[in-house]
Amino acid sequence: MKGIILAGGKGSRLYPMTKAVSKPLIPIYDKPMVYYPLAVLLRAGIREIMLITAPADVEAYKRALGDGSQFGASITYGVQYVARGIADAFLIAEDFIAGERCCLILGDNLFHGSQLKSLLKVACERSEGATVFGYPVKDPTAYGVVEFDDDGKVLSIEEKPKAPKSKYAVPGLYFYDGDAVALAKTLKPSARGELEITSLNEKYLKRGKLHVELMERGMAWLDTGTPEGILNAAQFVEAVQTRQGLYIACPEEIAWLQGFINDEQLRAIGNELKMTEYGQYLLSLLEK
Repeated sequence: MKGIILAGGKGSRLYPMTKAVSKPLIPIYDKPMVYYPLAVLLRAGIREIMLITAPADVEAYKRALGDGSQFGASITYGVQYVARGIADAFLIAEDFIAGERCCLILGDNLFHGSQLKSLLKVACERSEGATVFGYPVKDPTAYGVVEFDDDGKVLSIEEKPKAPKSKYAVPGLYFYDGDAVALAKTLKPSARGELEITSLNEKYLKRGKLHVELMERGMAWLDTGTPEGILNAAQFVEAVQTRQGLYIACPEEIAWLQGFINDEQLRAIGNELKMTEYGQYLLSLLEK
């Protein structure tokens, strides 16, 4: 399975912050924003990853992530010259995907919770169709909303509905079978001139192959696309890490636990960063 991080976009909700630094490189507490979606892909066992971003930001990401070998992964880079919508990622990554199943995650989404591992496992093991996730929110009218039956089969999916048919919003994490690129090629730009991910999901819905997995109580989904979202996410990460002594979205730790890197590789990274709390945390993992 291939993984895609869509880190492009205009970043208008964060202007002028994004004039100084690429949005997913903005820190969320103690690590760059892009580490959070990267950690999700690694936790899902996905090691072949393409990061798609604006042309001006490619070199910044390469400096931050390199070729991914420090995470036991392979990271390549794609360019979105014009912000044409989330589904445009499949057109950009067509050669990279090469007809395989894939996972798309947005670069400004943070997921955390004990249920995450099992949710990712179910989605990865589904060989046909598409999988989206449902997260309960207080005001569904602000999100894409999914309606489903008792078997988890999707009945409808709507973008910012005035009369929501459920309380479950669709976060920026999607799994697709090998038909995603072909279906994305059939999409027409919406009224706002974008290839909408909801339109792609509707294609799967019409085929009867759109599934939903619910994120229940205890799961956290944070959208860091606004200054308020960044502040809330940073406070959440700080609180959990300080209280538990366990890091959220530490890709080196996840890669080590997954067997993508060995003890010596983790130790080398920890020693390189040993003057920081992050590096000391990595080294402490080898003492347990």
